[in-house]
Amino acid sequence: MKIKKGFSLRKVSNHYVVVPLEEATNCFKGVIHLNETSAFLWQALEKGMSNRIELTKVFMKEYNIDKETASNDVDEFLKVLIDANVIEG
Repeated sequence: MKIKKGFSLRKVSNHYVVVPLEEATNCFKGVIHLNETSAFLWQALEKGMSNRIELTKVFMKEYNIDKETASNDVDEFLKVLIDANVIEG
């Protein structure tokens, strides 16, 4: 999985949002609001982590949480991105 070209994470005050830029505005109207943990996962995707297993491992390590919780949170995060059509692969 990877983030489609033209989507960028921005921090506005204490809030994180994913916004479309340039050509991505043709296929996506609006923003995606992320909390701090979702922003962490987005940044992991930006750094090249490309699958659910990698994301779950890094999430467990960063937030010191169990595998089941991490896996469920990663699945929910990825579902939001897939539904919004901002990731591919």
